[in-house]
Amino acid sequence: MKHSGTPLPAYSSKPLHFKSFDMCSRNTFQKGHFWILFFLLLFNNFQLQAQLVPGQSGQEESVEVQYPEDPLGRRNPRSSIAGFISAVADKNYARASSYLDLKDLPSGTEEGVDLARSLEMLLNQKGHILPYSWISDDPAGRKDDGLPPNLDKVGSITVDGENIQIYIEETKGPDAGPIWLIASESLEKIATISTVEIITPIDRILPEFLQGRQWGGVPAGQWLATILLAALCYLIAWSIISLLVHLIPLMWRKARTETVSGVLKAFALPLKLYLAVWLFVVFSQDLGISIIVRQKFSGITVIIAWVAFLILLWKLAEFIGAYSKQRMINRGSVSGVSVVLFLRRAARIAIVVLGIIAVLGALGVDVTTGLAALGIGGLALALGAQKTIENFVGSVTLITDQPIRVGDFCRVGDTMGTVEKIGMRSTRIRTLDRTLITVPNGEFSSSKIENFAFRDRFWFHPVLGLRYETTPDQIRYLLVELRKLLYAHPLVSPDPARVRFIELGSDSLKIDVFAYINVATFDDYLEVKEDLLLKMMDVVGESGTGFAFPSQTLYFAKDQGLSKEKSRTAEETVKKWRENHEMQLPKFDPEEIEKLKDTGDYPPKGSVMKKDSGTGKIPGL
Repeated sequence: MKHSGTPLPAYSSKPLHFKSFDMCSRNTFQKGHFWILFFLLLFNNFQLQAQLVPGQSGQEESVEVQYPEDPLGRRNPRSSIAGFISAVADKNYARASSYLDLKDLPSGTEEGVDLARSLEMLLNQKGHILPYSWISDDPAGRKDDGLPPNLDKVGSITVDGENIQIYIEETKGPDAGPIWLIASESLEKIATISTVEIITPIDRILPEFLQGRQWGGVPAGQWLATILLAALCYLIAWSIISLLVHLIPLMWRKARTETVSGVLKAFALPLKLYLAVWLFVVFSQDLGISIIVRQKFSGITVIIAWVAFLILLWKLAEFIGAYSKQRMINRGSVSGVSVVLFLRRAARIAIVVLGIIAVLGALGVDVTTGLAALGIGGLALALGAQKTIENFVGSVTLITDQPIRVGDFCRVGDTMGTVEKIGMRSTRIRTLDRTLITVPNGEFSSSKIENFAFRDRFWFHPVLGLRYETTPDQIRYLLVELRKLLYAHPLVSPDPARVRFIELGSDSLKIDVFAYINVATFDDYLEVKEDLLLKMMDVVGESGTGFAFPSQTLYFAKDQGLSKEKSRTAEETVKKWRENHEMQLPKFDPEEIEKLKDTGDYPPKGSVMKKDSGTGKIPGL
């Protein structure tokens, strides 16, 4: 409410509720708290005076002044317009003139009465008033309409192609309170229009016996005509939209698909209602149906428009939910179906809440307080259910990104096992110890996830530690023979497959083996790994050296030491490689690799798998 330049009402009108204070004083006095109340009252009075007297505080504070009720209900734009419509419905044009700002017009009751009657007739013919829910019920009016603070637009009239805006203006009453009246700027233009011979189309159509009987200040025929017009408008809208829904698939092939067809069906009913409302508003204005009747139905049209919008949201939510549910079923994602059903229920609840708020607002109920309470309640609920919401968002992330699926073997943090279930709140993992661990989805989705199910091959990476008595030629022999072993094996990928002498360790000479084994399962990998390690032990043994013991190992006399004969053989083999330029170091000759490819003895000689295929490969791979 605006108070600049407005004198404050006398204190005698409402003396700070002294009556309630007196009653309270007696009660508190009986309880022994009189002095506490006295000081509180003194402090309150001091604060009020500090607010009322300018310049006594560093910051001027606004005071909400309560004005007495206006007998005609003109404290805000909505009640003032409603009062004017009610007055003309009662044919009380003298009271209706009290809602007009006649300060710039010739004085006299008759002048105001004539203007009130003329305004009604023009509104009946080619005018409209905004629905009441669209007109501000704030004593200060609307602040977001781009008009001066004391002016609000409430309707318009079209006469001979000229559009006359109907404004309502804030004035000051005898008690300096706000009084909203139809602006003199609009009344000046209305006063220049002759309304003597105005006959509306509805007056020509209705028979006399339907015009003689009055219902609510309007001929009964107009009420009946309005109801019939509403039914006719819906019939027209239904025919037009049904025809379009039938023709669109014939003209547009994509509209025959399930997705587009579902969207068209979702829009069908809302469009029928929207078109029916629009036709009703246009036809009722063109027919000249009384503004009294149209204002009664204006709230209904707004409600129907909101209902149409809510039906559209509902149908779209149902269609999207059903479509997403079917997609999840086709993928076999049970948890995805659960998320879709939850989101669909949440959308339904949101649409219902939005519908209730919209309908109450259309009926003129102030929902600001309810929205504020709903916002605070929603914030409190969100804070209380923070972990639940976090887990739900985590489950949605797991389903959309799909870093894991049911049946996958994975590691999440310190947990390793097989995923058994992905639920709305948590995920269950069966560990290697056969225990069941439940991990909240919020924690799960934010953790580092290692999924072994997506592994395309297995890494074979042993490090062989040789005794320090091993000679360089023996190491060269081992490097060549071990590479031959990898290149020859049918399940070892040759690229990369490397064997390198990498380190003179504190207790051993270290040879690094790096290769990938082309198998599908972990069991197959262990099988091939076992075969390779056994063959590597054979190669090390044939070289005349051995694996190193830890440096703490004590050597006793029983230790036979290294085989001099095998060492001599390895050295002679390396010598021949040198003489014949056949030493495959530092790299193997590609032609030699091709010769060795798939020539390895695998499965090993004597294995039962040899008789199954004779191909040297694991059956089924």
